[in-house]
Amino acid sequence: MTPDPAPPARDAAGHAPVPLTKEPEPPQRDAPGGGRDRGHRTHRPWSARRVPAALVAAVILVAAVAALADVIAVRAGRPASAWRRQLADALATRPVDDLWMLTGAAVAAAAGVWLIVLALTPGLRRWLPLRRPADCPRLRASLDRDGAAALLRDAATRVPGVGAARIRVRRHRVKARADVRFRDPRRVKEDLAAVLDEECDRLALARPPRVTVRVRQRTD
Repeated sequence: MTPDPAPPARDAAGHAPVPLTKEPEPPQRDAPGGGRDRGHRTHRPWSARRVPAALVAAVILVAAVAALADVIAVRAGRPASAWRRQLADALATRPVDDLWMLTGAAVAAAAGVWLIVLALTPGLRRWLPLRRPADCPRLRASLDRDGAAALLRDAATRVPGVGAARIRVRRHRVKARADVRFRDPRRVKEDLAAVLDEECDRLALARPPRVTVRVRQRTD
C-alpha cells in the first residue's frame, strides 16, 4: 500500500495556501487584412485633374486678358469695345426670367457643381489601392482594374472544367462569369469562388471586394 499524500502545509493563521497558477492568455486576434495595416487606412490616390484645371485656367486667362486690355484702352482715351457695351446693355435691360439669362445661370451653376465635385473627390476610379505594409506606412501603391481582372481571369481559367471566363472588377465587387465544359456546374462554381477569393487575397487590396460567380453549361 502506498502512503497517502501529506496534507498541504498551513500558514501561521491555519489557512491552507492557495497554489498560484498562470492563467492562459487570451488568443490574439489577427488585425484586418492579416495585420498588415496596423490602423493605417489606405485611400485612393488623388488625380492631378490636369485637363479640367487647364480648361478653367485658359477660360479665366482669356477673359481676364480681354477685360484688362479693354479697360486699359478706355483709360487711354479710346472707346470701349463693342462686345463690352453689348454685354453691359444686355445685363442691364434683360429681365431675370429671360431665356438667355436662365440658360447662362444654369450653365454657370452646372460648371460650379462640376468644379466642386472635382475638388472634393479623388478621381482615378480605375485604380484600386493596395494595403500598406506595417513597417512602411507612408508607402502607397495601386493596381489597375484591368490588371486585376487579367490576374483573376488567369486564375479562373486554371480551374478544372472552366472553358472561358469573363471578369469585371469594380470598387467593391468582382463579377465572374464562366463557361463550364465538363464537370458538375455546382462543383465548378464552388471551386471557382474559392480560387477567386484566394487570388483576391493575394492581390492585397486595401478593400477586399465581394466575389460573385455565375456559371453556365456549354456543350457546343
